[in-house]
Amino acid sequence: MIADTGATSRLLRAGMVLSGLAGAVGVICLALAAHESSSPLLRTAAQVLLYHAPILLGLGLLSQLRRAPLLPVTLLLMTGGLTLFCGDLLSRAFLEARLFPMSAPIGGASLILGWLTLALNALRLTAK
Repeated sequence: MIADTGATSRLLRAGMVLSGLAGAVGVICLALAAHESSSPLLRTAAQVLLYHAPILLGLGLLSQLRRAPLLPVTLLLMTGGLTLFCGDLLSRAFLEARLFPMSAPIGGASLILGWLTLALNALRLTAK
């Protein structure tokens, strides 16, 4: 049985909620891309969201099994990156305007940093 601490419980819940939201929005975007919009930006946003939904869930689950001090940072970087990157793509697809200048590149860089902090987590794992 895994001890339930407040921090790990919150991280698990955050990972599950964010994973569910990314997956749902990704499926909605794919449906819209197939039926309503011809914008390739919509399909790209959907794919990025759906590719990252399982990792958000995995980060929450990993928090229950191991001590990885950078997991909250990883979750924050990936969530922020998805919000900025996909938010900019969706804004351009639907509103024909950017979220703000450099939002997609900043979001993309945040996603890359999130993946790198995940790798760093692997080097710092300890059993609970």
